Amino acid sequence: MKVRQCLAPLFIACFGVLGCIQAVTLEVKERNSTCIKAELSALLFITYTTSNSTRNVSTSLPNSTSVDAASSSCGEDGRPPWLVAVFGSGHALGLSFSTNGSFYSVTNLTLQYNLSDAKLFPDSNGSGVVTVVSASVGISALINTTYRCMSPTTIRAGGAAVTFSAMRLEAYMPGNDLSPAESVCVADQTTTAAPPTSAITIITSTTGAPTPTPPGTPETGTFSVKNSSGTVCLLAKMGLQLNISYVSQSQNKTVQELFNVNPNLTVSSGSCGGTTATLALTQQATTLNFTFSVNSTTTKYHLSGINLFANWSDMSDPFSASNTSLDYLQSTLGHSYMCNTEQTLLVVPALSINTFRLQVQPFGVTANQFAAAEECQLDQDQMLIPIIVGAALAFLVLIVLIAYLIGRKRSHAGYQTI
Repeated sequence: MKVRQCLAPLFIACFGVLGCIQAVTLEVKERNSTCIKAELSALLFITYTTSNSTRNVSTSLPNSTSVDAASSSCGEDGRPPWLVAVFGSGHALGLSFSTNGSFYSVTNLTLQYNLSDAKLFPDSNGSGVVTVVSASVGISALINTTYRCMSPTTIRAGGAAVTFSAMRLEAYMPGNDLSPAESVCVADQTTTAAPPTSAITIITSTTGAPTPTPPGTPETGTFSVKNSSGTVCLLAKMGLQLNISYVSQSQNKTVQELFNVNPNLTVSSGSCGGTTATLALTQQATTLNFTFSVNSTTTKYHLSGINLFANWSDMSDPFSASNTSLDYLQSTLGHSYMCNTEQTLLVVPALSINTFRLQVQPFGVTANQFAAAEECQLDQDQMLIPIIVGAALAFLVLIVLIAYLIGRKRSHAGYQTI
């Protein structure tokens, strides 16, 4: 595989031919097991000084780029996971990772470039290695999914910038290869004419803010997940409203906000298994993940976990909440769960979810249709109210009728026929 290097005085000149740069593959291993893998192209743009001017240089990661085993880590011995790629005459590009158990993200990008490399930095008045760091990377994905971003993404650090493209990356890997489930960056989403059709595509974003929906009842959306054979294995129909408490950057205090999920702007995805199934819903910078589990001893299933990741422009820090010990939406295998009445699912103190007109079936879907529904107690209570009222009215009518008949009989008893 050949990689074309672009050495031009202007960054935009090389950016224009970014498509010519091919991806390199980098792997971090621990005891023959891969924990971090990246397939990417990277274009480096660096500003440096000469004796009488300032110059710009750009170069791409060459095919000879390799992983520095001594500096890279899978996260053992208390060290964070690191991917350090070395290339050229003393240059290196590093990515550090962290996780909250539900998501992983690139915590820092570190770029080291050697000004003593006269070929790359001619007439430089400096020497030695310069290190620049960026803590605003904006790369994150669900655990056990591959982060994918084909579109160019630029990250600035000091007097340098790194533009990634054709990127597929995963950390905290359960296997030795990239997961088939993907978290697709928002740039790819907006430049694609139609949403990806893969049943296991999860779209996430870490920039921007959702378009607020006016308070009120959210619109009902229908979502589905397909298995590897293309068959629908999970169905859901519901209106969703998020109730989030977060620290507002503009107000410098904790605020509470209601956010209606708009099904027309939401991409659904997930996976199906024998005992667990997941449904991921993404709208711009908000990713909501539901996990359903089966109790094999009772042949019932329930909603066991909810994860939310949101990175709105007014948030001082990205919002992340997770609870994997829930017991909501219980139903029997072979049936769907239905609850038309509004109900509130408490996830953590800072997050609850209001559902409206909900029907879901995470297991045993046939012919792309819901099975017979088991209704929630709230719906059953709602049905009892008109029955009770109707029975009470019928009883009152009966009493009035009886009273009328008794009164009519007594009035006739007061006269005699002549």
